[in-house]
Amino acid sequence: MNLNKRSGLRGAIWAIIIAVILFSVFSMLNQGTQMQEITYGQMVEYFNNEQVQTFELNGSKLVCVLKDGTKVVHELLDLGMFYSDVMPIVLEQQKAGIISSDYNFTEGFTLPWWVSFLPSLLMIGLIVVFFVIMTRQMNGGKAPGFARVRVKTGADQKEKKTFEDVAGADEEKEELVEIVDFLKEPRKYLNLGARIPKGVLLVGPPGTGKTLLAKAVAGEAGVPFFSISGSDFVELYVGVGASRVRELFDEAKKNNPCIIFIDEIDAVGRRRGAGLGGGHDEREQTLNQLLVEMDGFGANAGIIVIAATNRADILDPALLRPGRFDRQVYVGYPDQNGREAILKVHARGKSFAPDVNFADVAKGTIGFTGADIENLLNEAALLTARRGKQAIGQPEIEESIMKVVAGPEKKSRKVVEKERRLTAYHEAGHAVVSRFLETADPVHDISIVPRGRAGGYTLHLPQEDLSYATKNVMFEEIVSLLGGRVSEKLYLGDISTGASNDIERASSIARQMVTKYGMSDRIGPILYGSDSDEVFLGRDFATHRDYSESVASQIDEEIKRIIDEAYAKAEKILREHEAEVRATAEALLEKEHLSGAEFAAIFERKAEEPAQEEPALEEFPASSIFADRNEGSKKDEE
Repeated sequence: MNLNKRSGLRGAIWAIIIAVILFSVFSMLNQGTQMQEITYGQMVEYFNNEQVQTFELNGSKLVCVLKDGTKVVHELLDLGMFYSDVMPIVLEQQKAGIISSDYNFTEGFTLPWWVSFLPSLLMIGLIVVFFVIMTRQMNGGKAPGFARVRVKTGADQKEKKTFEDVAGADEEKEELVEIVDFLKEPRKYLNLGARIPKGVLLVGPPGTGKTLLAKAVAGEAGVPFFSISGSDFVELYVGVGASRVRELFDEAKKNNPCIIFIDEIDAVGRRRGAGLGGGHDEREQTLNQLLVEMDGFGANAGIIVIAATNRADILDPALLRPGRFDRQVYVGYPDQNGREAILKVHARGKSFAPDVNFADVAKGTIGFTGADIENLLNEAALLTARRGKQAIGQPEIEESIMKVVAGPEKKSRKVVEKERRLTAYHEAGHAVVSRFLETADPVHDISIVPRGRAGGYTLHLPQEDLSYATKNVMFEEIVSLLGGRVSEKLYLGDISTGASNDIERASSIARQMVTKYGMSDRIGPILYGSDSDEVFLGRDFATHRDYSESVASQIDEEIKRIIDEAYAKAEKILREHEAEVRATAEALLEKEHLSGAEFAAIFERKAEEPAQEEPALEEFPASSIFADRNEGSKKDEE
């Protein structure tokens, strides 16, 4: 039987004992209060009518037992009246044998006034003891539950993590190896006078394996591991967060050497003075206590604090200084080799068909994090089981990639013919424009089947991992994004809301080129605006825009110039390759899907066909191509 079960059993036994005591007290009090209080006249009448069997006089309280067994009581205010009015009657009836001579007669003794309050005081005391005992039993004899820290220990983990479970982060693991070595053999470092870092901050995008790295460090070192989220410190009640920080570090000092892991530390470690109040709120008190605790233990005390965040830019500077978080380890997106290694880690326990090549899968998952890859293989396994197969094949993996990127297909959704044609020409515009851009990635798949929130998509497969984007790459990306809107305008004579996301992304890229990356010759290499997307209300209200209205006007003009040039280039490409656009759109209407090879085959066939004069785009009426098709269908019927 574990400790929690024994504590619960003891609590139940105490609850039963106290309940029995309370019931007994209530019973005694009820028995003591069953006597009927009577007036002086009623008492004299009982004695005159010979109804009293026996009586007891205790000080000023007269208790009589009547012949029918009823008990009555009266508080005598004047004992002289009792002796003059009642005692002669008592003596006569006693001689006649009417009233019993067996009675207790204690004259002049009066109970203290506080005796009457004893039952109530006893009841209150028992209730207080009951609640104190129950509260201590529920909380292990410590503070109330809301003030205790909800920490997870290494024993809570179902399986132990080691560095073998971490792939695609070789350099990051090297940064943490010496911490593991210190926890295993601290004497080697202490003899050299070395100071191990007190804290390590893991920084990187979500899903890149920061939490897994911290667990692997604890697993490799074989020391206690205390895990808690930053949000677990913050509570409604003032002072609770600071109390939880103190309790966490007190527990760690009792179990050193050990590791404290604080996930999402930005929830409690944000820059101070950033709120509207600008004062000493509960979160700042918690942060202050955390700063004090990290300074409170020695550098070689055997306690390592590891924290993870994807927003290091908003953390308080006092938290990042040497002596608290001495080392920052950036955990970024894995490269192709890293993704292949991660695939092999998550492939354990799964069956794969011979046609699956992890190297090819890694090439097609650029930008995927470790969490994305784990989700990808899980979706592939679920899809394989749903199809009744025994091993995961390449088709299931490719379908799962699309599901992770764009969402599941909505084949059952009914799409009217007009929207299908609009989507086909929109996606054909994207694909054809991309084919004739020097820096664009090749088209991998085109579809007009709704998937996720998109009515269709054009998927490009990057050929290599790139860390930087050049001015030409960003400009041609805008050209590719505008290809769908230009195609709608040229070939359908109308535009739709389907290009809203393309326009939003194109505008964002153009604004970053001008204000952030200094890619405008007119504006120059100057940063305009904040370099952070975080909004600090308290701080931002006290600041002002760092450029003038005239510069703002120039920025708007430069953004519009870039968009206009990209639009013109996309329009030029689509006018020159009208036949390919129409052929691609018609193929999409027929098949709904086109692979990269099928899309490339359209251009090969067009190159082999003899040149034919195509009608100029201006000859098509501006109303809609749908009208032309409707008229054509009517002529066919005639």
